[in-house]
Amino acid sequence: MMINPFYALLIGLTLVSWLIQWRLRSKFAQYSHIALHSGLSGKQVAEMMLADNNIRDVRIISTEGQLSDHYNPADKTVNLSDEVYHGRSAMSAAVAAHEVGHAVQHATAYSMLQFRSAMVPALSAVSRFMPLLLLAGVFLLRYSILPLGLGVALFAFATFFSFVTLPVEFDASKRALAWMERRGIVSSQEHAIAKDGLRWAALTYVVAAISSLATLIYYASFLFGGRRSS
Repeated sequence: MMINPFYALLIGLTLVSWLIQWRLRSKFAQYSHIALHSGLSGKQVAEMMLADNNIRDVRIISTEGQLSDHYNPADKTVNLSDEVYHGRSAMSAAVAAHEVGHAVQHATAYSMLQFRSAMVPALSAVSRFMPLLLLAGVFLLRYSILPLGLGVALFAFATFFSFVTLPVEFDASKRALAWMERRGIVSSQEHAIAKDGLRWAALTYVVAAISSLATLIYYASFLFGGRRSS
């Protein structure tokens, strides 16, 4: 019995995504035990990078959860997980600087971040209707292609958003690594650790984008198949 190639692809991407998440967590655990030579905490690194970029209206907040770090442009907060906020490792410094990298993007009106932020309200609305339209569309395809067509269109928007996210994340890491090296926050060995950790974090976004594209193609195949058989 032959396995549907789309199912095989989706299963493969799910496994790859799980492995990357596992590898990222193991890297974080490993690198978190390597003390930063400067002795700075993630919070202090974030404060220094904000000050060096003359950003005075962004707050640094400690949040619960592992790898829950993010920048919120709505209330201008750099949210650092407790381990990063208090941590004094190259990994903590890298994550903190990466999130401040988003704050710098915001302050300097980085075009891709602005574009992505403009898409967020629409994405929130899309996320509410898309699953229902896709599910109903598959079952109702023999009667009408409209529900599935709308679902695929909304999913295409969500997939586009996931790809727009990639340059935003890559740029934030680039800014973080360059600033830490220039400021002397990390040694050459610590810089390599920080770069490796951020690379694995970036891979999670890459796999998510590819998985979204594969799922989009899967649903689109129902749509086009329905058109050919009608």
